[in-house]
Amino acid sequence: MWGRKRVKRGGLALALLSVATVSEAAPRDPPYWASIAASAAMLRTGPSTSFPATWRYIRPGLPVRIVQKRADWRRIVDPDGAQGWMRSNLLSERRTALVVGGVQPLHARPDAGSRVEWRVAPGVVGRITRCADGWCRLEVDRRSGYIETRGLWGVAPDERVD
Repeated sequence: MWGRKRVKRGGLALALLSVATVSEAAPRDPPYWASIAASAAMLRTGPSTSFPATWRYIRPGLPVRIVQKRADWRRIVDPDGAQGWMRSNLLSERRTALVVGGVQPLHARPDAGSRVEWRVAPGVVGRITRCADGWCRLEVDRRSGYIETRGLWGVAPDERVD
């Protein structure tokens, strides 16, 4: 589980609906990548607050895949494969990615032969600033470097990000 908690039906789920809204996700056609913007975001079984909450995400920046939209709701898939509906104002178009697999090197250049600047552990989330030819520039805190897309969840292997 990547920063989410199971939520029981009832008062807790309703109380969490008052979370302040953050930037709205890009109004484009699915599928596309986004990230969770809010410090607490509810995943629901349907596109309305009348549907039960199944997860409460507490990890801003977690990448998600938007697979469907309906009014101001987005159907998302998280890194674990969980699916559900989230209000669009809890999402951001800011591109992030989750490190997957084993420990991954961050290189000085988008080249496996270049110097390794840092190493990042599975589960680390970083901001993607650009991607091309199977490599992405990933920023984690104040450190950055290039990582192969096969070591990330949140970007397609052949995707270009500028």
